[in-house]
Amino acid sequence: SFVFAVCSHFIDIVQQINITKTNKALHRPRITLIAIKMSSSPLQEAVAAMTSGVNLFDVVIICTTDDYQADFWMNRLSTGLCSSSKMVLACSEDWNDSGGAGNGLGTLYAYEKACKLAKEKYGMDLKDLLSKKEVSAALYHTAGKGTRMAPLPASENNNKPGVKLPILLTKADGSTAPITVLEAVIQQTGVYAKSRKGRVSVFWGDQVFLPSASFQEEPTHHIDIMCTLLGDTAPTAEEWTAQGLEKYGVIAVLDSGNAAQVEKVSHGTAVKMLETLGNIRQVGPSLGSFSVSASILKSLCDEYSTELTEKTAKLDTDPHFWMPLTLPKTEYASLMAQKGIDEQISNKHHDRMSAFSKTLDLSTMGLFGAVDVGKDACWWDYGQLKLYSKNNLKLLEDGEDAQFLRQFMSLTDKKAHSSLSDAVTIDESSCATGCQISQGGSIQKSVLCNVTAQTVETNGAIIVNCVAPSITAGEGAILYNLVSPDTPIVAAAGSVQVAVTSEDDNESLVLQSRMDIDGGKAWKVKIEDLNDVSFESVFMKNKMANVGAIEAKRENLYKEAASKILS
Repeated sequence: SFVFAVCSHFIDIVQQINITKTNKALHRPRITLIAIKMSSSPLQEAVAAMTSGVNLFDVVIICTTDDYQADFWMNRLSTGLCSSSKMVLACSEDWNDSGGAGNGLGTLYAYEKACKLAKEKYGMDLKDLLSKKEVSAALYHTAGKGTRMAPLPASENNNKPGVKLPILLTKADGSTAPITVLEAVIQQTGVYAKSRKGRVSVFWGDQVFLPSASFQEEPTHHIDIMCTLLGDTAPTAEEWTAQGLEKYGVIAVLDSGNAAQVEKVSHGTAVKMLETLGNIRQVGPSLGSFSVSASILKSLCDEYSTELTEKTAKLDTDPHFWMPLTLPKTEYASLMAQKGIDEQISNKHHDRMSAFSKTLDLSTMGLFGAVDVGKDACWWDYGQLKLYSKNNLKLLEDGEDAQFLRQFMSLTDKKAHSSLSDAVTIDESSCATGCQISQGGSIQKSVLCNVTAQTVETNGAIIVNCVAPSITAGEGAILYNLVSPDTPIVAAAGSVQVAVTSEDDNESLVLQSRMDIDGGKAWKVKIEDLNDVSFESVFMKNKMANVGAIEAKRENLYKEAASKILS
């Protein structure tokens, strides 16, 4: 993912560069994917707020791939994690263009659909509530194939945000189930809710972070975008290059406090592009997530009403909203030319957004600003298979980052809700929550959640929601949603095995991969000696799957198998 790429690059920089006292301090994020030493107080405050159970958005909007997923999330969240929210609204992106709406028009379209649904389901006028600053709202984008997570999303029948983590979530009725990636994101982002009445905050559904900067600052701009500001002063040309900023979307904060966005440019180009706007005070990579005031959201919906009605065109926030709103016309056209967009088209779009900006009331708030998450923020990304493995196994580590992750996941008892035979040997670092292991085995350096078996032998593996007479998993293996009442499950080191359950078939498909396989690159091929089908063909078969009905079927199959095995 973008954030992981940025983080990895900065880690490399930390390892490779020493800055002398004669040079300006080089500020860069110290990212959670390595063991780091940092002041714990801001992070402790953040994780405490996230786990308090009271910091959630009043209105939660989920943008899904289809209506079945929308129904699933409205039911799961409204009766679970978000039961205290005023409204849970989930809607699909039924766009006419096969390429989708883009995250710009997609956000506007999901918001309009959510407003209609709020009236139908709850009898509430969401637009009016936001305009009066009576509620805070968050919109989570979850659509997408999840190729880099393959084969895990296939096991959830393309419900990518429903991929389970090996941690138990206690539901409103007291029952437990593995928490999903989306639920973790909703829990984390809720800390911004109190300061954002009258705004809609937009997040992506596979990254969890703890901000080391304040999360309670009152908004000062109609649009603000999250970023990691790298220091108190603008970087020099050398520092810009050393930090690799020319490779990413960058938010530049000016002396005025307003901000602008540039993308994949050198230090000299950035300075030249922004010189008419003012001096650069701070810069940092954009995280993509943003929030908008109710008034500018209404204005954007009005401006693009034709596209929203016809459900045509594809516009993203960065190149089509934020950049033309914050950059001069010539510089904007130059950046878009790098994307292969004709200058005439870019100039026409810039003219449109420039005219749009002149209609806005900027008397009390600026147009575009930055929200700093802090250069010591913690990041846990689950958007790739290798990161899913890395950050779930992080639960076993001793570092401060791992301690924060366990605290965020409320993992105080590593054997919570489990019944393990005295013959089971489990080391101090391993986690086995919601597990029933009746006869014996050995669990070493592993994370297990909702596992039922007579015996388990595992070292360095992740096992989630699996049931079998015996389970054996080697180092780096991932076993997921496997229901095998009669046959042992055996996974070699680095093996990935998931079950794909359909609504009609009695037998589940076991889809396999390995930790050294990139699901995106292998998406269209049959992996030799592992599968008879490609990841893409399973994705196509799963389209419009009734994920709610399949989840219920999977739970029943699990219970039946568990009862047989433990009897």
